[in-house]
Amino acid sequence: MTLDWRPVESVRIVAEAYDPDTETIYVEFPKGGVQWWYSACPPDVWEQFTADGQSRGQFIHQVLNSKPNGRFA
Repeated sequence: MTLDWRPVESVRIVAEAYDPDTETIYVEFPKGGVQWWYSACPPDVWEQFTADGQSRGQFIHQVLNSKPNGRFA
């Protein structure tokens, strides 16, 4: 699997990616380059997460943390 990582200007994350086949959002955090996955994210959740003006940190806290997730190796 090859992910199309996009850099992000955010305090909380430095990059993001989406796999529509598995409906999984991937994020990279600035400290140590830790990458995390969040599954059960249909395209509308990805669109909300990446919407202009959307706080990535707030969205992770309010929406993504309640979904299945874990460290991406």
